[in-house]
Amino acid sequence: MDDILHQLKDGVRRFQTEIYPQQAEVFAQAVSEPQRPHTLFITCADSRIDPNAITSSGTGEVFVTRNIGNMVPAYGEMLGGVSAVVEFAVSGLQVRHIVICGHTHCGAMQALLSPDLVATMPTVQSWLKNAHAALAVARTLHDHTPAHPPAPSTHPKSINDILTEQNVLLQMQHLKTHPSVAGAMALGNLTISGWIYNIGSGEVSVVEDGENKFAPIG
Repeated sequence: MDDILHQLKDGVRRFQTEIYPQQAEVFAQAVSEPQRPHTLFITCADSRIDPNAITSSGTGEVFVTRNIGNMVPAYGEMLGGVSAVVEFAVSGLQVRHIVICGHTHCGAMQALLSPDLVATMPTVQSWLKNAHAALAVARTLHDHTPAHPPAPSTHPKSINDILTEQNVLLQMQHLKTHPSVAGAMALGNLTISGWIYNIGSGEVSVVEDGENKFAPIG
């Protein structure tokens, strides 16, 4: 038997015998009524990211979509899975908040900075075009020399870190071009925010809509 499939099956067995029995009532309620998640969480497909763990959310609270680089194509440019999820979450499920969550050590950001990494992946190359404007801004900010150098206690951000932040800010702009999002925000029924999750430290920094500076939670 395939070793990986065997490992996955063992995980299912542990879920059925250890985890599910402890939350049987929660799961029973989940199937007895329509789902009512309060948040759409758009994040990277990176296997090290666990939205429910990061937010301490339970079953049915967070509607999640994932893709390479936590990107949201501007409306009309690449209508597909991401656009459908956004529309369904906002118009169908009526979520009240949308998070776009980037993270440290993101392979998509590395590929933007070093295109040779995906030279044999034409589909990935095409997808990464959704962040090219962020790349241009990140390079400009990184190359800019401040009039006053940072204090000795601070360290200048790497271009990768700058790009990670700028990508989240760009995808927030793209998100607001979607009609369902624009309409819900105009009525005051929806808010959005951008997050950066630090895999190594567990720290999460957040930028609210209309701002451009990420602030750590806690």
